[in-house]
Amino acid sequence: MQRAAASRNLPRGRSVTVLALVLTLVAGGFAAWTSWDWYETAHDDTTAYAVQRDEALAAGEQAVQNLNTLDHRKLDQGLDLWESSTTGDLHEQLVSGREEFTTQVKGARTVTTARVLSGALTELDDRAGRARVLVALRVTVKAPGDASTDKDSRMLGELTRTGGDWKLSALGQAPVGGTPAG
Repeated sequence: MQRAAASRNLPRGRSVTVLALVLTLVAGGFAAWTSWDWYETAHDDTTAYAVQRDEALAAGEQAVQNLNTLDHRKLDQGLDLWESSTTGDLHEQLVSGREEFTTQVKGARTVTTARVLSGALTELDDRAGRARVLVALRVTVKAPGDASTDKDSRMLGELTRTGGDWKLSALGQAPVGGTPAG
């Protein structure tokens, strides 16, 4: 009787072993496939390019917002932010005109805030470290004694990568439909 019981358990023991082996092989195959897929993705140039695109766009939107936001009560702080958001000729223009601009803003006592509505990169040269951005924003201006006014604006900016960071090197108003670009 013991022999009969032992012989019946033998096939069941083998089926458990076979099932465990099959599951191990499937798990190993899945691990190998996902590891290879991860490796290809991590070393794909399009992924690195997409990261640069996203970083440039985020930096461009933030810099355009920074340069359209200024509070006369925190003027030095705001102008320092302008300067840290820029590079090249634009940076030099801001630094050289800071004193005159400070006098104008203190006299007007305005508070200007900007909010990005949308943005897009129109060009990206990752190797040269240059990009162009188009940003739509809503600028709110509050002067003493006046109600605040909102103005929607589209800005074109040029970005330059400096030390791993993207900064504005040029900024101007984008032409509106029907207006020739110049």
